[in-house]
Amino acid sequence: MIRSILMTTLALALGASCSAQKGGWIKLFNGKDLKDWDIKITGHALNDNNGNTFRVKDGALAVSYENYDAFNDQYGHIFHKKKFSAYLLVMEYRFVGDQVKGGPGWATRNSGAMIHSQSAASMGKDQDFPISIEVQLLGGLGHGKRSTANLCTPGTNVVMDGKLITAHCVDSKSETYDGDRWVRAEVLVLGDSIVKHIVEGDTVLTYNKPQIGGGNVSHADPKLQQNGRLLSEGYIALQSESHPVEYRKVDLFDLAPYMKDKKKLAKKIEELQKRKK
Repeated sequence: MIRSILMTTLALALGASCSAQKGGWIKLFNGKDLKDWDIKITGHALNDNNGNTFRVKDGALAVSYENYDAFNDQYGHIFHKKKFSAYLLVMEYRFVGDQVKGGPGWATRNSGAMIHSQSAASMGKDQDFPISIEVQLLGGLGHGKRSTANLCTPGTNVVMDGKLITAHCVDSKSETYDGDRWVRAEVLVLGDSIVKHIVEGDTVLTYNKPQIGGGNVSHADPKLQQNGRLLSEGYIALQSESHPVEYRKVDLFDLAPYMKDKKKLAKKIEELQKRKK
């Protein structure tokens, strides 16, 4: 009887694991809870989810400010607990509602996904942004052009066309997405070599050699600021920058097993880029 129970439990566990990683895909956000994530908000201790900023709402991972009187520079990030090096990250996001009182003008309909990031636990209590590469997500303002899947570099630099880029942000060539429509953004990351930002199937920005350097991070541990060190792996985090945003999908295909065979890697990337989900 005991053996039967153990075998049943093992089968269920294996089934859950296969469901989470079916076909090589991993659901970073499971649509139910935030148990696989760590939270760090400026001025607050690790996993103090101040004001219930990060929550699950109608099956989406929501960034909300309903319990805030004012923003007060409380920049936040929610980090998946697992570190990754080579992958295709797929997100479907939308901006909703109004910006919280006190949010900076530049943060209107502004959020982002941090890749190759330091861990939540390594951030200082008063640190505003993790040392990372940011895939900046912007919503249209109802007038003019405003691209999304841009590049921002808190505590980092990248190389484009053989040149070191030290500007904090670089715009992509994406379309503008107004309103509260869902937008599909993907990030192809191959260690410390190439990174591609993809929006609705179109590659809108490409760079390589992500590395530590530059500024735009406050109160970080100086030991982590090793200028010039290439970033080949790190954590994935989603931002809270004062405007409500929702993610109905945060999935990842782990490409690390293919990195030692260039032909298999190229074939798998081609398959992923042709795939419609």
